[in-house]
Amino acid sequence: MEIFARIAEERIKEALGRGELTDLPGRGKPLVFEDDSLVPEDQRLSMKILRNAGCIPPELELKKEIMALRDLIAVMDEGEGKVAKMRELNYKLMKFNMRMKRPINVEESYSEKVFEKLTSRGNFTPHPRPLPQGERGLSLISPS
Repeated sequence: MEIFARIAEERIKEALGRGELTDLPGRGKPLVFEDDSLVPEDQRLSMKILRNAGCIPPELELKKEIMALRDLIAVMDEGEGKVAKMRELNYKLMKFNMRMKRPINVEESYSEKVFEKLTSRGNFTPHPRPLPQGERGLSLISPS
């Protein structure tokens, strides 16, 4: 292994002598180390490559979609389009809950508003399987 270190050192010295390493981005600035201590050691390199490529884990992508749908539903007028978006939100919430093996924490006030609004119309009923005792989240809502 020492032979490779020597070869690398020689090539670096040659490149410095030719001036190839003088105008690199970030030259003269301190290195910024990312805290990846929570990422398993065998996944750090692949996660760094994905992060540099602008990719995020599927769980975070799904959570972003859920939050965007929630905001969209909040400003939509009543109608078939809103019901369709609510069904899509329920599907994504179910998918997220299954993936994470726990419910997503959506603000209680929001879930209460949705529940009140849907049950007040009379054409929706809560899903028959409530969340387990002590768990918070938004349970699925289905048409009756």
